[in-house]
Amino acid sequence: MSNQGLIIEERSRDIGDFLVGRLIPFRKKRMVGPFIFIDHMGPTTIKKGHYMDVDQHPHIGLSTLTYMLDGELMHEDSIGTHQRISPGSVNWMVAGKGVTHTERTPNDLRDGSEFIAHGYQIWVALPKELEDIAPEFHHINASDLPSWKDQETTFCLIAGTGYGKTSPLPVHSELFMIEIKSKTAYELEIKGQLRGEIGICIVKGAIVACNDRIEKGNMLVSKTEDSCAITLEPNTHILLFGGIPFPEERHIYWNFVSTSKAKIETAKQRWKNHEFPIVKGDDTYVPLPEIGF
Repeated sequence: MSNQGLIIEERSRDIGDFLVGRLIPFRKKRMVGPFIFIDHMGPTTIKKGHYMDVDQHPHIGLSTLTYMLDGELMHEDSIGTHQRISPGSVNWMVAGKGVTHTERTPNDLRDGSEFIAHGYQIWVALPKELEDIAPEFHHINASDLPSWKDQETTFCLIAGTGYGKTSPLPVHSELFMIEIKSKTAYELEIKGQLRGEIGICIVKGAIVACNDRIEKGNMLVSKTEDSCAITLEPNTHILLFGGIPFPEERHIYWNFVSTSKAKIETAKQRWKNHEFPIVKGDDTYVPLPEIGF
């Protein structure tokens, strides 16, 4: 524990041919605002025969946010979406009452050439009253996201509201996700700019907060109203995310999130019984694990 808050180190997780660094959920901090799951994918060199392939799997009670820094993925889902995602754009899938999807290396990138894959897979819990809404999918191009510059530091508002701006991404709760890149040392002003809990994910470089130096591969969790001065070192890349916490506890098992344990048990049985909607033309199927997380 630092003077500023909780520091969470990435823990390695294997998802087939791809290693990710999991940030949350963490035993001492299950959520940051409405954010309940963050996996850091890569950076990994994708080589022939070792592609990013996440087979068909289900979700309930959440929205998935995919954000790539390098490389591309193809998203397909059970509501008929086929959407390629490139660096800087956003894929936002609202699972609601139930959806299945896949994320894979696009076919045209499977020609044997090597490339870097690097990004974030994020889950945002839905408000209790919206957990059972119909599934949706939205894609926002990088050029449509609010971007600005202060001194030699650039900002991009990926989701939600912050710094007097609002992203076009149709979110369902009060939250924010902002990408920040510094070329020179930069004093980051947070107080009064964001509302709710805050996570600072260090992608590259390092920050100094309340006399603690925190390097890449770690996440700092705090509250904006208690935040002390934060300095980005030169050539640092961070993601700010968080928002207003929900009043109710969220339960999580595998890919299912809900305020109700009974709904999760029902979803588990639906997946076992092949009762979820499926991605058309895709016969892959990720089995329900014996132990969730």
